[in-house]
Amino acid sequence: MANLPQSFSLSGASFGAPSSSSSATTKDPRTMASVEHLVLQLSNPDLRENALHELSKKRELFQDLAPLLWNSLGTMAALLQEIVSIYPAISPPNLTPAQSNRVCNALALLQCVASHLDTRMPFLNAHIPLYLYPFLNTTSKSRPFEYLRLTTLGVISALVKVDDTEVISFLLSTEIIPLCLRSMEMGSELSKTVATFIVQKILLDEMGLKYICTTAERFYAVGRVLGNMVATLVQQPSCRLLKHIIRCYLRLSDNQSACEALRACLPDMLRDATFSSCLREDPTARKWLQQLLHNIGVNRVPALQGGGGFDHMMGS
Repeated sequence: MANLPQSFSLSGASFGAPSSSSSATTKDPRTMASVEHLVLQLSNPDLRENALHELSKKRELFQDLAPLLWNSLGTMAALLQEIVSIYPAISPPNLTPAQSNRVCNALALLQCVASHLDTRMPFLNAHIPLYLYPFLNTTSKSRPFEYLRLTTLGVISALVKVDDTEVISFLLSTEIIPLCLRSMEMGSELSKTVATFIVQKILLDEMGLKYICTTAERFYAVGRVLGNMVATLVQQPSCRLLKHIIRCYLRLSDNQSACEALRACLPDMLRDATFSSCLREDPTARKWLQQLLHNIGVNRVPALQGGGGFDHMMGS
């Protein structure tokens, strides 16, 4: 299978952002003509597979690719056709590496559209992310499915990284939270990290925090998955994933009811020296954890097992 898309940068919070700098884009007439020709080929079923492959490689070299894709006649329809064509391979799961590569090339172009200022809102208004959600609802851990899951998360992360309340409002009107939680539970380390980043960005928006903390059920669902991931990190350490988990907990502590619940259900491993080696290397994560512990006002109180503290979250 091909390498993972370059857009999944592992530094900081750049999931879904182009890994190359803006200075790498080009306005070379020959390159532009080549890209425009490839975009036209997307509408031809016989030429589409090669065009998808070539455009997915060139997308960072042409800064106006997103408007070109969006405004070219039949292009978005062709990309959606690629998406829906593999639905039958999802259940029962029989997706081949070749199918996965092809649809992931289409998803990479959709990520380009989702990232661009001029096409982001039209992309949302057309409800195109909904066509991708079946890929996040899969349970297979095979490489073709994991590649599909990760590339789909890249499209969603491209939307949330801009800190736009309209984007958060749209996502909250869909099933994005449970779908991200599924990826956080059963995806690869990278899928878990990108999915946790998406939840983090949603929580950082006031609307997102309110949504998660409105009912005990929603808070419990998020808290249970975060807690399970913390436990998993004891055996399979990931400092990057730990950092995003801590940031989610810290943001939850900004809500009074959630903060009270966290006093009881915050994992013991975040109260002791379990992750000291990771935290020693990341002063930001260490600062966030210190602030979290300060917010909940507890230093050495053992956490309750199970969901005990969540049941009282909305009591008052």
